[in-house]
Amino acid sequence: MQAAATVSAPAKRPRGRPRKTADERADGNRRRIVLRHAARLFRRKGFDATSTRDIAAAAGMQSGSPFYHFKSKQALLFAVMEEGMRTALQQQREAMARAGMETLEPAAQLRLLVRNHFENLFGAGNDYVPVMLYEQRSISRAQQAALAELKGAYEGDWEPVLRALHASGRLRADVKLARLMIFGALNWSVQWFDRRGAATLDDLADAALALFLSEAP
Repeated sequence: MQAAATVSAPAKRPRGRPRKTADERADGNRRRIVLRHAARLFRRKGFDATSTRDIAAAAGMQSGSPFYHFKSKQALLFAVMEEGMRTALQQQREAMARAGMETLEPAAQLRLLVRNHFENLFGAGNDYVPVMLYEQRSISRAQQAALAELKGAYEGDWEPVLRALHASGRLRADVKLARLMIFGALNWSVQWFDRRGAATLDDLADAALALFLSEAP
């Protein structure tokens, strides 16, 4: 009778996500570099006037290198918009958590959201969101739908605040129309606001609340 073969136990798989290799990390860094320079050029020159050669030169790459990370210039534009919207949503949620949003009065909640929105428009990495605002005609309907989901999540955080203000009488307009007009006004500030001027982002937030809300009953 033959002896039973010894079966070794399978090697344990490491828990969590596998660590990225050096090449994978380098690819991720290069992708972020392309996104950052593309966002800046799309904002300053416009999508149509910006070539992939322009983006590659700004990123310090060969002319065809951006296509290693993105299939086309349109795909790169969508990636810039998606990155901007995801980052804006994350920053908004983090700002709400830091401030203890649920403990604030509705007017203070709105000021927090408005002030953070200005930070998304004018703070670090501020090229992404303006590109999303003004270049959506250059992406496909499917890409627009994907962005609409992120935008819906972002604006959804404002909905209960506006409803509470409407219920208290401090927001007189219909909530849906008020939301559209508020975002329209805030986003248009990209066209005229200069951080080198005398007004600060806090000044903008205070002026916005004075414009949107009536005095407490």
